[in-house]
Amino acid sequence: MRAAFFDVDGTLTTARVWQGLMDYFRVHNLRRTTHLFFWLYHFPLYLLRRMKLISEGSFRTPWAAHLAWYFRGYSVEHAEQIWEWVVAERLTDYWRADTCRILQEHLGNEDLVVLVSGGPLPLLQHIGKHLGTPHVVGTSLETRNGKYTGSNLEPICIDENKANLAKAYLAENMLAVDLDNSFAYADSTTDLSLLEMVGFPVAVYPEEDLRIRALEKGWQIYPPDE
Repeated sequence: MRAAFFDVDGTLTTARVWQGLMDYFRVHNLRRTTHLFFWLYHFPLYLLRRMKLISEGSFRTPWAAHLAWYFRGYSVEHAEQIWEWVVAERLTDYWRADTCRILQEHLGNEDLVVLVSGGPLPLLQHIGKHLGTPHVVGTSLETRNGKYTGSNLEPICIDENKANLAKAYLAENMLAVDLDNSFAYADSTTDLSLLEMVGFPVAVYPEEDLRIRALEKGWQIYPPDE
């Protein structure tokens, strides 16, 4: 079977999924203290990344991990309204029509389409439902007695963990995929392992570091340069 692996943020959307999550809490006037601590923790890392003193992965991994803080104490059932709101109210205007069309073409060709993102797995499941694929790989949130604890189940779906978790998902679900004949679509150097995993990697609206790497490796860039 042939597969097509899609990153979400920057690849299928023009906005970051985390922005939609934070918008939910801002609009509903919730988790203001959590939001303050989140930015106090991450703003110094943001500055270090801008100065190229830490890698993109060193910045994005704790960022993705600490999104779990926002859901601490929510029951799994209660949190459903958060995931639904983000997809229905915030992502509606931010889908990339062209790359979503490529995804639909893969579905039409009966390829296995898998979303692979650092975002919270329950949210990705809702995004997958919206796009027509049940196959999603993301960062799992820890639960205890039916409530989110504010922590994650390791590993965070960033950098080399993207390929590792995608392969683990295929194995766990007994999905026999010909990776050499498969595709991957992504926009960041934190997606390199996912792109290197397949025979047909595509750098989609790539950030500059990934564009340089894609040119060096002879990978397809989408949209193609003029």
